[in-house]
Amino acid sequence: MRFDIITIFPELIHGYLREGVLGRGQAKGLIQVHTWNPRDFSDNAYRRVDDRPFGGGPGMLMMAPPLLAAIAAARAANPGAPVLYLSPQGQRLQQSAVQDFAGAEGLILLAGRYEGIDERVLAEVDAEWSIGDYVLAGGELPALVLMEAVARQLPGLLGHADSAAEDSFADAGLLDCPHYTRPEVVEGKKVPEVLLSGDHARIRRWRLQQSLGRTAERRPDVLAQRVLSAQEQQLLEDYRRQDGEVQ
Repeated sequence: MRFDIITIFPELIHGYLREGVLGRGQAKGLIQVHTWNPRDFSDNAYRRVDDRPFGGGPGMLMMAPPLLAAIAAARAANPGAPVLYLSPQGQRLQQSAVQDFAGAEGLILLAGRYEGIDERVLAEVDAEWSIGDYVLAGGELPALVLMEAVARQLPGLLGHADSAAEDSFADAGLLDCPHYTRPEVVEGKKVPEVLLSGDHARIRRWRLQQSLGRTAERRPDVLAQRVLSAQEQQLLEDYRRQDGEVQ
């Protein structure tokens, strides 16, 4: 899969790419990442890409011509890839969208800076996406978040074939269940007996119950979007009853 990132700070992208999941993905040849600096498409000697907004106001805006030229170059190199603008005004990124993006052959990610971009650039953008209701200095971090989330879905990238499928939100929006490793006892706290039982069906039920309970407690808005089966309803009721008994 090919990612093209349009950014005036390509070193921020390449620095992150040397490690972790994205670095491993490149080493395996599963992903390709290319950056396009709008300054390289500026038509002035100072490689300027920003200017003051018409009508006044604080800060600077990224100018349309360098961004449009960078988008055109990225599209020529990655034909058919949608152009996604990382913006706090965009649709909130969800795991379902991440999984859809993973089915594409490529993505072009536009990272803004300053007070934003000239509105006329949006005519060349296919969609705007946000990673949350807060403001950052630029779109590079959201671009990396989206890129890593998508890359994790690609077959062969993670160390274990089931890792992505068992992530939080992977199971129709549920949070992940608790996980434990050695030693079995840490400062008097034991691993739940069910995980040591070897009964895989029982373990699966326990994990589903924990995911349901954790989602109900921490993200009830997410659980409200799921139509629970009769088994899931019973598991959740049992979880709440057991939790009440513990408290």
